[in-house]
Amino acid sequence: MPSTARITVARTDPSDVGDRQIVVSVDGETFGTLLFGHTATREVEAGTHRVRAHNTLFWKTHEVELREGQHAHFIAINRAGSGTFALLGLLGVGPLYLTFERDPRDTQAG
Repeated sequence: MPSTARITVARTDPSDVGDRQIVVSVDGETFGTLLFGHTATREVEAGTHRVRAHNTLFWKTHEVELREGQHAHFIAINRAGSGTFALLGLLGVGPLYLTFERDPRDTQAG
């Protein structure tokens, strides 16, 4: 049986604007679609993985090396930039920028 590790992606940061979904994949396979307040966890084989997130406009990718039993935590945030609310008022839509990073509280970063 292969050794396993886990990956968790959370979209719970209070700075998130709470709009539009964030789609997450691991090694090219869909991991989950996160709305604000959601978290997804999945077991993976230990080894190197490519974790990718996008909000249909911006894409971010991380390579992560996981040892057996290791648990990697990521944070995903849709945030407004300068001009987002002006465009929202004018056009009804505006760009949401994506922050996707390894959780700095993750003490087992690898």
